[in-house]
Amino acid sequence: MKKKVLIIGFGSIGKRHAKILKNFKNISKIYILTKYKCNNFIKVNNISDVRIINPDYIIICSKTRDHLQHLSYLEKTIRNKTILVEKPLFKNFNNLKIKNNKVFIGYNLRYHPVIKFIKNYISNKKIFSVNISCHSYLPNWRKKLNYSKTNSAKKFYGGGALLELSHEIDYFQWIFKKIKKIDYVKLQKISKLKIDTEDSVSIIGKTNSINFLIDLNYFSLYSKRIIIINGNNFTLMGDLINNSIEIFKQNNKKKKIKFKIDENYTYKEQHKYLLDKKYKNSCSYTEGLKLMLLFDKIKFFIK
Repeated sequence: MKKKVLIIGFGSIGKRHAKILKNFKNISKIYILTKYKCNNFIKVNNISDVRIINPDYIIICSKTRDHLQHLSYLEKTIRNKTILVEKPLFKNFNNLKIKNNKVFIGYNLRYHPVIKFIKNYISNKKIFSVNISCHSYLPNWRKKLNYSKTNSAKKFYGGGALLELSHEIDYFQWIFKKIKKIDYVKLQKISKLKIDTEDSVSIIGKTNSINFLIDLNYFSLYSKRIIIINGNNFTLMGDLINNSIEIFKQNNKKKKIKFKIDENYTYKEQHKYLLDKKYKNSCSYTEGLKLMLLFDKIKFFIK
């Protein structure tokens, strides 16, 4: 049976979701809740219309500060729906109870073949340390928009490198389990970008047995998104931009694996599984809440 989709918010990520879902054969209609034009889709002016539309799948792509308001309304109004909230879940932690619907958070990098390979590969292996780096240049994120006016640049909207680049923290815990100890945190504004948020995040800590360093920024003109894992008799480097894995072993032995995917692959996989009600790999609402608590802990650490 074909399904109806409602997308709340039509910024860059809302447009991306709509464009991707337009090509899904199991979707009959796509509704967009927005004040802007949305050619080729059905425009909705008020969230209260959700009762009439009765969508099967809802994606919340509004400003981070508005996620709580929209999700609260949906939880009170509809039942038995699948809801995807773009990351991060909220601007700040809020223990909203979800009982009527299935809610997930848009950490789509869990569907990246590099991340899925690593999760399987390190199972039952002794890991010593993990080093994660995500560097990019905010003005290049949305080329048709003035970066200084986007959500990412405004603290009021829920921007900042910690929340905007929180994919790395999510997939780290998904692969290596819960962060148990934080030894060092640095959140700062280093660059001359016209933003009022932090543009750099450094976190050093430990799970039960693994030391880690997570380094995030969005002022770098050299883009990279890598994870380096040092384990017993191996080192693995995963590159999420070049979609590759390199595994180094003793005696100069090296293995390289290359994945052929397009830029929307992880989004398409995420939607495919959620539409089919296969929830195993998606970030659950409970996991999203725990991440919000961790973000608050990180912010508190530096005060």
